[in-house]
Amino acid sequence: MAAFERLTQALVGITVRSLDALDGAVTVSQFRLLRTLEGLGRVSCTALAAELGTAASSITRMVDKLEGPGYVVRGTDPNSRSIVTVEVTETGREIVTAVLARRRRLLEAVLDGMSPGDRGHAAEAAGRFALLAGDAVAAGAKGPVAL
Repeated sequence: MAAFERLTQALVGITVRSLDALDGAVTVSQFRLLRTLEGLGRVSCTALAAELGTAASSITRMVDKLEGPGYVVRGTDPNSRSIVTVEVTETGREIVTAVLARRRRLLEAVLDGMSPGDRGHAAEAAGRFALLAGDAVAAGAKGPVAL
């Protein structure tokens, strides 16, 4: 169990370091929202809150912060003007792409320190672990929820 705790800490550390390239432009929570929204497309704030498992008021505050620099844009549902929608902008997509590219480079740097055999075993074990854990990213259709 201790090895998995250390692995979790290492992966979270890599996630945080991948955001460092943005000089504080977004927090981990804001990145999670952007990444999830990128997978979902235009959705209501209520649906986004449900997908992220958080309160709608928290989504409203995060969207406020992300709308200012142009990472997301609000709209209305064509069938009901009372429903507020949100979608990621091209600038927001560029943020997600930059963070994921940096994370990939950080992961590759760690994996480069492993022998090919160890790397293969690690990939196999990680894939199995993610499957058993119910990895939301692998589920695909609902969009990525993980960091």
